[in-house]
Amino acid sequence: MRPAHLALAVLVAAVWGVNFTVVEIGLGHFPPLLFSALRFLVAALPAVFFVGRPKVAWKWIVAVGLVLGVAKFGLLFVGMDAGMPAGLSSLVLQIQSVFTAVIAFAVLGERPTRVRLLGMAVALAGIGVAAADEGASGSLGAFALVVAAAACWGASNVLTRRASPPDPLNFMVWVSTVPVLPLLALSVLTEGPSRDLAALRALDWQGAGTLGYVAWVTTVFGFGAWGWLLHRHPASTVAPFSLLVPVFGMTSAALFLGEPVSGLRWCAAALLVGGVALTSLAPAAPSAARSAARSAVPAAVPSAARSAVPSAVPPSAPSAVQPAAQPADRAPAQPADHAHAQPVAQPADQPPVPPVVQPDGTAWTSVHPVDVPAPERTGAGS
Repeated sequence: MRPAHLALAVLVAAVWGVNFTVVEIGLGHFPPLLFSALRFLVAALPAVFFVGRPKVAWKWIVAVGLVLGVAKFGLLFVGMDAGMPAGLSSLVLQIQSVFTAVIAFAVLGERPTRVRLLGMAVALAGIGVAAADEGASGSLGAFALVVAAAACWGASNVLTRRASPPDPLNFMVWVSTVPVLPLLALSVLTEGPSRDLAALRALDWQGAGTLGYVAWVTTVFGFGAWGWLLHRHPASTVAPFSLLVPVFGMTSAALFLGEPVSGLRWCAAALLVGGVALTSLAPAAPSAARSAARSAVPAAVPSAARSAVPSAVPPSAPSAVQPAAQPADRAPAQPADHAHAQPVAQPADQPPVPPVVQPDGTAWTSVHPVDVPAPERTGAGS
């Protein structure tokens, strides 16, 4: 990774970490559900007019918008408004990687490896330590809301994986259009129209600044830059930088909000970040679908067929050769017993056409196509 790309990855992690401190400040100006609705409204407008049409089906945009926008951010903002510290929220939310692995196993059949299972156990131990630390001085109810937000984030990760958006920024901007009305409706029902209107009337520069940061800097710039990095580098190279988010989150909360960081909380941070690293960076086991597909491939073909297939394809051979055509003045070959069938002879002045292995594992010969076993497919063209 180039130094400029490395700096961009660290910058995005810092932007996302500081975001928790900014949200804490913004919650002093807006009710939580109204704040979340305005965040997505400002992120979607006017960006939606510049990113082009959606590049995935609407069902994925609506599904991710409801799970990520309404459920995840709604629960997170309500939990932080109920007393969950900003720094601890940035740490606990990383348990989403464990929920992602569990939901991917249940829905996609992605079996976790032993290393990933170990990482999940370590991360859950970190959550237990963080819960014990928060329970001694804070609200366990608010803590549970942030854990529930992490679970919704994990579900949205699996939905996003199924959607496979080719343009992450385009996808995130269109997703941001979905939660606005549901969150506004929930805000009116639970927080009250009078409280919402009072917050809008009292809007000042600090409140507007927090709204602009969480909408444009965190959402548009953050997700856009992260997607840009993923297009240019392997996910295994980019993903570890997300582990810096709770570091920046806890540090910024301590510096700007004066949140204390106890020894028990540092212990929880070490366990959680270490467990998330094992869960996120360990290689994935083959899914059940891929394993079944591999088991369905024939392991071998009859020896007579294998003997007719060369171990390599001449570089000059075309990618697909049809069975050799017979000259027009030659009578058709007489039927023969199938077990002793031989290729029809080519004219003397024309060299025989060798069998050619095609990309789908089929070798065309002058008699009939022959399925090639895996070893010969591997060696073809080498």
